[in-house]
Amino acid sequence: MDQYLVYGNPIEQSKSPTIHTSFANECKQSMVYNKKLAEVDNFKKEVMNFIEAGGKGANVTAPFKEQAMSMCDELSEHAKFSGAVNTLTFKNGKIYGDTTDGVGLVRDLLEHDVKLSGSKVLLLGAGGASKGVVLPLLDQNVKKLTIANRTVSKAQDIANQYPQKPISACSFEEANKQGFDIIINATSAGLSGNGLPISESIITPETICYDMTYGKAMTPFLKKATSLKAKQVIDGLGMLVGQAAESFYIWRGVKPSTSKVLKQLRNELAK
Repeated sequence: MDQYLVYGNPIEQSKSPTIHTSFANECKQSMVYNKKLAEVDNFKKEVMNFIEAGGKGANVTAPFKEQAMSMCDELSEHAKFSGAVNTLTFKNGKIYGDTTDGVGLVRDLLEHDVKLSGSKVLLLGAGGASKGVVLPLLDQNVKKLTIANRTVSKAQDIANQYPQKPISACSFEEANKQGFDIIINATSAGLSGNGLPISESIITPETICYDMTYGKAMTPFLKKATSLKAKQVIDGLGMLVGQAAESFYIWRGVKPSTSKVLKQLRNELAK
């Protein structure tokens, strides 16, 4: 039976085994998927040991995405631009790296009937979470993608990677003076609630608000958006399932449906 893992530190909270087991059952794939706690200075050795034991692939979560990238013999276009990988495939003596977060985000937005083509999108934050989703968003023919960050130079560094695309960088203050159809929160403020970086005036009844994080309760960012009567509020649970589905497809060549496991996870969160 083919073996897969997800590496992280911490890892106990990971939903990946539940998700991939559901996919495997649905698609009748002979595989086992587990989670593995790795020490920061022992990650590469853990991966090599897994490959030697016959492992077929692995997902990678914090804090190992950059280390994982440095191990790869070949990288997908998305991974090259994002500077990190979350999906490793072991095949023909080589390690292939990909990042599926952006595909997961786009898939979830489209499944919520969000129109990306021709839309003005604001992405809050310029960390790893943002880097991984920029190219898939641009691939949807958005009218304009603006990355806002406290340190504008970090956002500008990301924008500079796409010289032919409708992408720009600015401060949170500058973003507050503009209008957007979709606001995507990729900052930790979505989880902590400390210092949400944008003013209330930017969220209108025509705005769709998306938070990459999720939890038992609505995130502070989405609570605020709801109180301001945003057109639609969406958390990141569907993105988590969507990126897992893309990893599964890379490994198995089969595209699983996401609705069943997403419903299962929602029910578990509600308990």
